[in-house]
Amino acid sequence: MNKKIVLTILVIFISNCSLNKVVKHHGVHFLDKKQENLVLNSTNKNDILNKLGPPSTESTFDNDIWIYIERKETKTSITTLGRRKLTVNNVLILEINDMGILIDKKFLNKDDMQQVNFSKNKTGVISSKDSFVYEFLTSLRQKINDPLGQKKIK
Repeated sequence: MNKKIVLTILVIFISNCSLNKVVKHHGVHFLDKKQENLVLNSTNKNDILNKLGPPSTESTFDNDIWIYIERKETKTSITTLGRRKLTVNNVLILEINDMGILIDKKFLNKDDMQQVNFSKNKTGVISSKDSFVYEFLTSLRQKINDPLGQKKIK
């Protein structure tokens, strides 16, 4: 009887396992293929919106700059404790002139990402010797001791 219960529980746990990898996808699907259809000095804003949808980010300077993002992550094997691995990281930067025509496009993929080195130097405290928390608590104590502000501070 115990063997049947253990076997049933084991079958339930195993049947819930999936062999397919879970892929987290963010942004426009197949951005690398869709951007090939965009032709410089020919494609307009409406064509871009029909092919790619609304941009992830818009910037308005002299010309409009639209940024599209595609990002895919999967979990790695159990030997690496299921850490996430970046499989696709594409960015498309489109520059559109005042007439609404595409004048420049830049496509960046995962290989174009650069490592950023941060400085090890630390900035010292510029404020006075008392911290914000100390100042706040001192002010609060004064308000509790003298709520109407009539006592003279020594």
